[in-house]
Amino acid sequence: MSRPPAPLPPDFAGRPFSVAEAARAGVSARRTRAKDLDAPFFGVRVPARPVELVSACQARATRLPAVAVFSHITAARLHHLPLPPHLAGARVLHVSVPVGRRAPEGRRTRGHQIELKREDFDDRAGVLCTTPERTFCDLATMLSLPQLVAVGDHLIRHRGGTLTLDELTAAVHSHPGRRGRRNLRRALELLDERSESPKESELRVLIVEAGLPRPVCNASVFDSSQGFVARVDLSYPDRRIAIEYEGDHHREKAQWRADLARRRRLEAQGWLYLSVTQDDLNDSRAFLTDLRAALDTRRAEVRR
Repeated sequence: MSRPPAPLPPDFAGRPFSVAEAARAGVSARRTRAKDLDAPFFGVRVPARPVELVSACQARATRLPAVAVFSHITAARLHHLPLPPHLAGARVLHVSVPVGRRAPEGRRTRGHQIELKREDFDDRAGVLCTTPERTFCDLATMLSLPQLVAVGDHLIRHRGGTLTLDELTAAVHSHPGRRGRRNLRRALELLDERSESPKESELRVLIVEAGLPRPVCNASVFDSSQGFVARVDLSYPDRRIAIEYEGDHHREKAQWRADLARRRRLEAQGWLYLSVTQDDLNDSRAFLTDLRAALDTRRAEVRR
């Protein structure tokens, strides 16, 4: 039976540390290779357990220069901004340093050289990382336009948002980077503080970029007696067209039954109900054809 590893010095218990730091404290190289420690980055050790993002950043920071800050996708995750699934769970950490400094390299690290002002970063997320508004600007080179708008909508959301549209606009206009500038400026034009989910945002951008009228976000529908009927993700109230994004949670029995009752109430008031799924976002041609036809039909009905 193998012996358990020798205890680490008390100062190292439960926290990340560098191998060099351990050596200075008298910890042998063999001890730093024991199974009770993980090596998330070269020259760094952490207690062997699932590493949360902040802990991973703290561990990586032990071998970063003082001028380095976490940025891009990593900063977005630290600020809990909506990202596509393949980026939301990424293990690679994005680290930025000022222009002229060598960008960090190494295991699960992507380094960037960017122009940084002191107001572009802080430690509100537990480690030094770019602010939400600067992160939004940096994401313009890594996200599609619909995905970027989803992040912006989240930041300025009228319930729980962390920024105003004016603050986000000021950040975009002062952003020193040239790459992604067109994406940023177009995203500003498409933002809507009434959007309440990333998929709503992506769907709205899809519709507008296809040349169709901009739908209203989360409008409430009332009957002739001013009784509440439903709240609709996206709609054209003048033509009574409702567009609803149906995520996978709508397959649950209780939600499915509630959706059917809600749809019945809307259709009883003369509304046309269009359901949209992730497949429609992946290939929007059929949905956009149906929406164009619905808009044309309802326009003709309004004229009669």
